[in-house]
Amino acid sequence: MAEERFLLGEISINAKYFLKDKPVLLLLHFSGGNLHMWDGVLPQLEQNYSIIAPDIRGHGRSDKPETGYHIDEMAEDIYQLLESMQVDKCHIIGSSMGAQVAVSLAAAHPELVLSLVCEGALHNEFGEYGIFDGTAKEVEQRKAQLKAELEEWTEPFYDSIESYVAEQRDELTAEGLWNEYFCAFYTHSLEHHPDGKYTYCYPNRIRSEYIEKYWELSFEHYYQTIQCPVLFLPSEAEWNNERVRSSLNAFAELLNSYEIALIPDSLHAYVWMQLPLQAGQAVRNFLDKH
Repeated sequence: MAEERFLLGEISINAKYFLKDKPVLLLLHFSGGNLHMWDGVLPQLEQNYSIIAPDIRGHGRSDKPETGYHIDEMAEDIYQLLESMQVDKCHIIGSSMGAQVAVSLAAAHPELVLSLVCEGALHNEFGEYGIFDGTAKEVEQRKAQLKAELEEWTEPFYDSIESYVAEQRDELTAEGLWNEYFCAFYTHSLEHHPDGKYTYCYPNRIRSEYIEKYWELSFEHYYQTIQCPVLFLPSEAEWNNERVRSSLNAFAELLNSYEIALIPDSLHAYVWMQLPLQAGQAVRNFLDKH
């Protein structure tokens, strides 16, 4: 599978891809992720599909401009990437932020998207379909509190990629999660800093802009425009959360065709590395119908 940086106007997007005479499957990673999160899933899919797995703007080896981290802006990057690769139809799998970007893309370009897997974009942050619902004053107070917490974040630095991966291995081993797919993901999660140390490929300035713009999203406006079938893949914790489940069901009712699949013990975003065989099977079962 090739990996290449594509110049799209003023920004370059890095992508791994394998194009052949098969339907195209686009995979969009979560916030703070990179294209290597799909390493455990791709072997189950690449026999029957052409594959495109980009690093979204601000992530991995893609460019990290000063601004442009609304999901609509990131979706436009992906649309231009597909145009540059002469792809006019595709299926999409999105994880967390990647699902949000996928929903934006499917709403803006319904002729492009054949089907959509949403492991994410299941609820808003605030309001009727949000995790937090209160008066206008309470919402603004909550946003101010969350923004203050964002501003307290500091960039971590590591002496080597190996020391960072070892730290993650120890934490995830203690939770019974560590495997080769987490290893590949974390190995590609750092970039070399000018002072010789290593830090995240996903800087805090990007994380903060994305999150603050996420607070204003109303996914119901996107779902009411989407025309393709959608598979929702809530994590176990999300499905057991009454507010999330209620929001998901409300969004689903806006669609012409949808399914909901539950993977036991699944973790939000991590499921693709945590349980790649089960996640891949859920995707294949859905794609086989569409």
